[in-house]
Amino acid sequence: MQPERTRLAWRRTTLSCTVVAVLAARQAVHGGDVPAAGVLGAALSLLVWVAFLVVAQRRIAALGRRARPDQLAARAALAAALCTVALAGFGVAVVW
Repeated sequence: MQPERTRLAWRRTTLSCTVVAVLAARQAVHGGDVPAAGVLGAALSLLVWVAFLVVAQRRIAALGRRARPDQLAARAALAAALCTVALAGFGVAVVW
């Protein structure tokens, strides 16, 4: 049961990151006079979103292969954490 709950948590987090990236892109192109920081923030949000998708999909695949998957590598955990923090920061940059 634990790998299934963990897999679902990764999917929820991926969905949340997708919503943030889409809203950042929408905010950047929706306004009439878009500052360069907004466009840059939206572009970086989409780039970080893709990086997070890669990390999440690899982990979801690993959780689906075996009943007791390997522990998440420190590099993957760091990448996921950095993507999450960066996405939040870029989202703020777009709104500001």
